[in-house]
Amino acid sequence: MSDSPPLQGRRALVTGSVQGIGLAIAEAIARQRADIVLHGLATPAQAHEARRVMLEAGAPRVDVFTHDLRAPAHVEAMMQEALAAGPIDILVNNAGIQHTAPLADMPRAKWDDIIAINLSAAFDTMRLALPPMAQRGYGRVVNIASVHGLVASIHKAPYVAAKFGLIGMSRVAALEYAGAGSRATGGVTVNCICPGWTETAIIQPQIDARAHGLDVSRDEAMRDLLREKQPSGRTSLPTEIARVVTWLCEPAAHNLTGVAIPVDGGWTAQ
Repeated sequence: MSDSPPLQGRRALVTGSVQGIGLAIAEAIARQRADIVLHGLATPAQAHEARRVMLEAGAPRVDVFTHDLRAPAHVEAMMQEALAAGPIDILVNNAGIQHTAPLADMPRAKWDDIIAINLSAAFDTMRLALPPMAQRGYGRVVNIASVHGLVASIHKAPYVAAKFGLIGMSRVAALEYAGAGSRATGGVTVNCICPGWTETAIIQPQIDARAHGLDVSRDEAMRDLLREKQPSGRTSLPTEIARVVTWLCEPAAHNLTGVAIPVDGGWTAQ
């Protein structure tokens, strides 16, 4: 008889999980027969489809939340509703938005929205999820940062600020909760994943702008972007990022905390 999956019986909340990297992460965790709490500003059809994917993957129970993470009150309401329905063993802060413009031309409203969703929402989910994790002796927080949490890039001031902040905040939380639990219970860890170029909708505007500027096809624009930053010359797939996240959530990863793992084809090794 085979062993049970390492995350069976756990419950995971993944923000921004109705598409892209978040959906892939939620599906990977669901395949280990964990309950899933999905989140995203989804249409009813998108929410229904994401829920179907989770159930088909093996999740015993799936909830879907549509709270707007720009508003602290909405983040708190989401967390209270999620916690009222059961413990949150795994928290993946994946929700994020992007807007590119020179710093001097960046609309202040874009700064506010990007900081709110990419950084402040993670602060609120963590401050509410971590204490109960510590009480139970097991918890996993995985924050999806970015290569731009490790190195800067022009025209992305609020995004870079948020991602640098997310990594710093995660390290503080990792230190504060490092002593919670034990090897036997699994402990409480807080880590970041820092993807480089990954095949998601968030990079499409940058590809389109490069294609327009160079008067080339989308594929040629993508190759040009990769050549500029990512030595491997290959993008990552959301499913590949999800594999890293699920391993961090397993009990065996109890002593891996406070790190920011680049999945960037060598970008930050340069």
